[in-house]
Amino acid sequence: MVNRIARNEYLDWLKRWREKQIIKVVSGVRRSGKSTLFDIYRDYLLGNGVEKEQVIMLNFEDIEYENLSDYRLLYDYVTERLAPDKMNYIFLDEIQHVAAFEKAVDSLFLKKNCDVYITGSNAWFLSSDLATVLSGRYVELKMLPLSFREYYTGLEETKQHGLSKREKFERYLEFSSFPYILRFELNKRETREYLQGLYNTVLLNDIVARKKITDVEQLKKVVRFMLHNIGNKTSATKIANTLRSSGSGADQKTVGKYLDGLTESLLLYEAPRYNIKGKQYLTTQPKYYAVDIGLRNMLVRGKESDIGHILENVVYLELLRRGYEVYVGEIDDGEVDFVARNDEGLEYYQIAATTLDEETLARELAPFRKITDNYPKTLLTLDDVFGAADYDGIKKRNLPEWLLEQAEYSGHFLMCRPPDPASSD
Repeated sequence: MVNRIARNEYLDWLKRWREKQIIKVVSGVRRSGKSTLFDIYRDYLLGNGVEKEQVIMLNFEDIEYENLSDYRLLYDYVTERLAPDKMNYIFLDEIQHVAAFEKAVDSLFLKKNCDVYITGSNAWFLSSDLATVLSGRYVELKMLPLSFREYYTGLEETKQHGLSKREKFERYLEFSSFPYILRFELNKRETREYLQGLYNTVLLNDIVARKKITDVEQLKKVVRFMLHNIGNKTSATKIANTLRSSGSGADQKTVGKYLDGLTESLLLYEAPRYNIKGKQYLTTQPKYYAVDIGLRNMLVRGKESDIGHILENVVYLELLRRGYEVYVGEIDDGEVDFVARNDEGLEYYQIAATTLDEETLARELAPFRKITDNYPKTLLTLDDVFGAADYDGIKKRNLPEWLLEQAEYSGHFLMCRPPDPASSD
């Protein structure tokens, strides 16, 4: 049995914000490990001088707390249990189940001896509710399923620990990055059944119910279309036209509603386009990436020709984990897979399965050579790279090695910024 995976980068984020008078929000797709992170952090606190009476932990998916259905009941329950003259650590898990929860959270936040942590499962809860009612009073950590580095560490505790690094990476792509998957010891049937249940829950609870969607089968067609087309430019109009050509009567507005549901539920992430030479954020035809390749594999049988986009998907999520804003770069008539921005500036990334063929290498390097600034440029492939592979300042790296390195994670707590007012298409 796999022990809890530490999720050290996320844990460090919580430690950094400990006892600061600001609400700590942890969000992420269902089953990405939010509740477990709270458990790990609680154990850390108890092991570092905090007494049990100082910790109040409520999970609102637990029937034990279903009577705390509105903010007043929740507030009274918590305040009755506060330890006087001590700091109290209050964990409210899946808080969206409590009506007008923000009133209770805001009131607890105002108390000098309350350190408040909350979770929610979808982006709507964060971007809509919290941005409105808790504006300026919270910081947000956006959790993702396991990185390859975390998966690699977890796999070491299973019967599969003898696999090579390359084999472990192949399993990472084949099975899933959701933490609970490691308990199944790479059993395909159990993994598939778990992912199917997770998918159905997100689809019905976070999209269908939330968006009041009546044609579930049509929604499923859009899901499959999007997962089949990860890494491709797309739009609601293009999807609607494709569905109509196959006999489905979805219009552009309906498809747009579906796309909103898929991104709000965090099944999909949207990567906007960025014009590198013009330094403009483009507002149309973004690319979309799946929160988990294993989930995609369950719904869309991947082909070997998909490997480039699958690797792109992995890199996109890793860049988010490392705290970057991530865009699809456009330059002249070419494209750079990703433009990654953080406080230090920009970084450029190209991803390919292999560039051992000279023609393929030249094609992948061509967009880089059109960029005139001196920001880092990295080509990530599955090729074994010995020593420093450098093409006039462009670094070639082995992708699994890059994923395993000890990065300076800042936590995925920034989404892509809104398009610049001067942006164009």
